Amino acid sequence: MLLLLNTEFLEMQKISILGCGWLGFPLAQKLVKSGFNVKGSTTSEEKLSQLKEAGINPFLIAVTENKIEGNMSEFLKDSDILIINIPPKLRSSNIENFVDKIKNLIPFIEQSTIEKVLFVSSTSVYGDLPLENNQKAVVFSEESNPKPDTEGGRQLLETENLLLNNNHFSTTVLRFGGLIGAERQPVKHLAGRQNLENSDAPVNLIHQTDCIAVIEKIILNNSFGEVFNAVAPFHPSRKEYYISKAKMLGLTAPHFNENTISEGKIISAEKITNLLKYNFNTEKY
Repeated sequence: MLLLLNTEFLEMQKISILGCGWLGFPLAQKLVKSGFNVKGSTTSEEKLSQLKEAGINPFLIAVTENKIEGNMSEFLKDSDILIINIPPKLRSSNIENFVDKIKNLIPFIEQSTIEKVLFVSSTSVYGDLPLENNQKAVVFSEESNPKPDTEGGRQLLETENLLLNNNHFSTTVLRFGGLIGAERQPVKHLAGRQNLENSDAPVNLIHQTDCIAVIEKIILNNSFGEVFNAVAPFHPSRKEYYISKAKMLGLTAPHFNENTISEGKIISAEKITNLLKYNFNTEKY
């Protein structure tokens, strides 16, 4: 009987994933395997067939500051849950207004069957603080007051509030730490580099497999209307972690400048472990 109820729940829940890239595509694959009906969007025509072959209903959609290209209404039609997984592009010369992109999206959500939104955000909404005189890093939980110190963090926080305060649907915000896994390992870009800053700053990382498992846990537990930090519960210093990881992978260890004051923070994910009963797979790190 329990299995029957679970199967009925999965069949009833239709999910649209806006952004099937590094995280969204394997997430969609996992949800399809779990029995969900999944629509997925991409900005690449070449990827449409890849999505279809994985059992994902594919859509070619691009959300911009000024308009939405593609059939957004059909993409959201009959879906119960929308996962917004389109990170802001703010690290290049082509800086965008991410808040305006989501403002363009919201009317489509309001006019659709979507009842629940899961917004993939970032722990960059919490600003870094100086670690002077060997003092310990400040621990930030979901109850902490976010004070972003980067443009990306500021735009993400504004976007979070836009979605959380909308009464047409219930939003859960998921703030991921640094993303690793599936060939994404920052030490590969740091190997052999000299005079790196923030040697004492704690790392706040999350593996792709944990990202996917946490999202599925939120859906199955119907944990909407929440804010969650999602970071593995271990926080060695950048120097300790990346030198160790370089040696493990046979790479040249990076060199850190320890004569400057580090800035950083520790992100607590106790809410996820307590409320969702989720255990991070720390062996992956």
